[in-house]
Amino acid sequence: MDVFSSEPYRGNPLAVVVDAEGLSAETMQQFANWTNLSETTFLLPPTDPGADYRVRIFTGSEEFPFAGHPTLGSAHAWLEAGGIPRQDGVVVQQCGAGLVRVKRDGGRLAFAAPPLTRSGPVAEEDLARIAAGLRLPREALLDASWLVNGPDWIGVLLESAELVLGIRPDYAAMAGLKVGVIGPHPAGSGVGFEVRTFIPGDAAAEDPVTGSFNAGAAQWLIRTGRAPQSYVAAQGTALGRAGRIYIDTIGDDIWVGGSSVSCIEGFVLR
Repeated sequence: MDVFSSEPYRGNPLAVVVDAEGLSAETMQQFANWTNLSETTFLLPPTDPGADYRVRIFTGSEEFPFAGHPTLGSAHAWLEAGGIPRQDGVVVQQCGAGLVRVKRDGGRLAFAAPPLTRSGPVAEEDLARIAAGLRLPREALLDASWLVNGPDWIGVLLESAELVLGIRPDYAAMAGLKVGVIGPHPAGSGVGFEVRTFIPGDAAAEDPVTGSFNAGAAQWLIRTGRAPQSYVAAQGTALGRAGRIYIDTIGDDIWVGGSSVSCIEGFVLR
């Protein structure tokens, strides 16, 4: 799958094993390591009566309870494989973080941002490491917050999208941290914010488009009045991608949406 893009090969790739029943966690992890993608997902029958399917989400080295682009891509793959949701227009995904609702939004899918399990200030020692890793002076980091909803993201706000796009990261300086950086585009650009996310030591040290981080960043920025209730974020620009994340606030929920397209279909031999 290619997620957060309507144009094949311009978003964030995801491998989805549609029929994973009977596979051990060790086999799943081995296959996810072999794909060398940021995440690989495995679809299973649900164990919660309120869910349409269950998903396990693996990076090349660990299992995540939740991640954003794997949620949208898995739901897209499940529907393409003939899945019929119990509720009209809403797919309910069971994952390690619980039940996640995924709704159809025109030609896109969107998930309800899960609650943050950790938020709030970041230690000055970590901020100093992040500034060094971004090759920026410490004062360029206007604000920062923990944004944990699965991955242990630290969100960093910069003054502008231009500053975000100019980053040339020093991964060794921020080793062990997962850092998402966001900055506003000028008014009238058609896109509200530019986003980049860095995972030192991962197979994809810069993630092309990141649903989990954008979900946490939207909760943070909207709550603090730095972002409107609805906006579009761009990510992947620095990697030659064209990711677009659609943020929309409806009632108490913040929905994180994007397009998905199938690029490769086949069979896994074992």
